[in-house]
Amino acid sequence: MKIGVMGAKGSFSEQAGELFKQRHSIPESDIVPLVSAENVLMSVESGEIDKGIFPIENSNGGIVIEAVHAMAKHRFMIEEMFELDVHHMLLVKPGMTASHIKTVCSHDQALKQCRMYLKRVWPEAEIVPYADTAKAAEDLGNGVLSDTTAVIAPRRCAEIYGLEILEESIQDLKFNYTTFVVAVK
Repeated sequence: MKIGVMGAKGSFSEQAGELFKQRHSIPESDIVPLVSAENVLMSVESGEIDKGIFPIENSNGGIVIEAVHAMAKHRFMIEEMFELDVHHMLLVKPGMTASHIKTVCSHDQALKQCRMYLKRVWPEAEIVPYADTAKAAEDLGNGVLSDTTAVIAPRRCAEIYGLEILEESIQDLKFNYTTFVVAVK
């Protein structure tokens, strides 16, 4: 079984996919990182993947707009919906300190979930939306993004992409739940 997820390796959607596999006792399935909701639903509709998992809403950040747009363009059924408690980390290249950081980037949803933190702690930093939290971490790790950039991403991205956690659990609300959809053909 192939399960496509919105996000790169290390994303919250990948974490949601792993949770889904565990809850349904399907360890032999593969998680395929597809980065966007559009790619997930296109792959569900074409039969390239058996199930697609993507976020639809966050308790703090609201509706995931890109998912709504993708849902309007594709034919699929919702098999299940479930929540995941989301904690955002501020990740940097090894050796970088707060004084080095000029830019903070992440997926628009993560930026929304951390907006008060960003206003309070990073008022001078340029805030840049990115395609995916984990993709931002990957691109920082491999040099696509400047060393003076910090990214908001899941904890797992630090170990996967060789980054350091500058600050933990930076989301504005202690309880920060994202609802994920499991889509099938």
